[in-house]
Amino acid sequence: MNKDKQLQILVLLMAGAGAAYVTAYHPAAGTPLLVGVGVIGALRMLMDHDEQ
Repeated sequence: MNKDKQLQILVLLMAGAGAAYVTAYHPAAGTPLLVGVGVIGALRMLMDHDEQ
């Protein structure tokens, strides 16, 4: 695994942890964060598609 891939995974894991933290303490923010997580997932798929 190269360093760029490791950095991408680290950033996505940190974004997921931040989203979980915010929704745990502010449940009303759950829907906007779900949309954000969906966007992150779509970007991740696009990044993987560009590398192939």
